[in-house]
Amino acid sequence: EQTMVYYLGIDIGTSGTKTLVMDAKCKVLATATAEHPISAPKPGWSEQNPDDWWDSAAKATKAAIRKAKIDGKKVAGIGLSGQMHGLVITDDAGKPLRPSIIWNDQRTAKQAAEIEAAVGGRKKLIKLVGNAAMTSFTLTKLLWVRENEKKIYDKIKHMLLPKDYVRLKLTGEYVGDVSDMSGTLMLNQKTRKWSKKIISTFKIDPAILPPVIESHEISGCLTAAAAKKLGLAEGTPVVGGGGDQAMGAIGNGVVADGLTSATMGTSGVVFVHSKEYKTDPAGRVGTFCAAV
Repeated sequence: EQTMVYYLGIDIGTSGTKTLVMDAKCKVLATATAEHPISAPKPGWSEQNPDDWWDSAAKATKAAIRKAKIDGKKVAGIGLSGQMHGLVITDDAGKPLRPSIIWNDQRTAKQAAEIEAAVGGRKKLIKLVGNAAMTSFTLTKLLWVRENEKKIYDKIKHMLLPKDYVRLKLTGEYVGDVSDMSGTLMLNQKTRKWSKKIISTFKIDPAILPPVIESHEISGCLTAAAAKKLGLAEGTPVVGGGGDQAMGAIGNGVVADGLTSATMGTSGVVFVHSKEYKTDPAGRVGTFCAAV
């Protein structure tokens, strides 16, 4: 029993945060869920308070560890997964400047059209970042804030996605991963780095964008405060993790050419793995970095 190690998965979903504890042989010992609310201040708007995700993550983590009947200090690593595209903007201290505009928010049709026009059309945008501009993507939300909430925009020091805000609370680090960030319209997926062309075209301060790592890389370690809140050991490594679809693909073994998964969650997604970077010039199919 002394040598037993466990792993914790935290998934920041749209309606709640789900956690999972497994042993070194990948046997799932327990799962738990804690709900968090969605607010719709206007028709078509969809927002969440990032601190609700953090509270839910703590609640669900403690519940899963209790159910698994293990010592939380024996958790050897933490993986993250989460709803994609949501815009989290913070000040220098990591405090959110406004509620997160999440993936299913529909207010940004104007910005989506502006993005395609600014780079010379949909085909050119797909060439740059693998996807057409849709209201769900993060860049549309960032530009909406600039156009409608200039005072808030000017205070932005960091831009994160939902699971990366939870990472910040866990580790104190501002980090993103390739699979999730490829859903922002700002990542050059061929190089797996931020697109210089997008950043310059839209005059985005590159300093607000976090470093981007691969899903399996260690992004930071649990702070003393986070360890205490979750009942885990300080210094526990937290890996890059990924967007919920990329993470679900790994869980289902969709990690090689020709394998496909279909997910029916708050959104419905068909996910196909490709070992090469491919795009659909017509924009009917999205392209995202895999987590492998």
